[in-house]
Amino acid sequence: MDELSVGQIVKSKAGRDKDRNFIVIKKVDCQYVLIADGDLRKVDNLKRKKVRHLLIYNLISEEVRKRVLNDDKITNLLLRKELEKLGLN
Repeated sequence: MDELSVGQIVKSKAGRDKDRNFIVIKKVDCQYVLIADGDLRKVDNLKRKKVRHLLIYNLISEEVRKRVLNDDKITNLLLRKELEKLGLN
C-alpha cells in the first residue's frame, strides 16, 4: 500500500516522534502529509512529515475521514479516542 488517504493510521519511523502512532489529517503533496495524534501533536499544530518516514497501517479512522471531508471540526479528544479504539494508543 503506497497511497495514503485522509484518516489513515501511520507510525513514525524517524525523528523525535519515532514509534508514535498518528492519523493523517491532510495530504500536502506526493512527499508530505500533515499528521496529528491529539497528544504530542495537537490539531492546531499539525506535524508535516515525509511519507517515507512513515510506516503505513492498513487502517482508516472513518470518523476522522468523514469529518475532514465534510470540513467538520476535529478535536484532539477525537484523535486520541480513535487511536485508542483501534488499540494503538
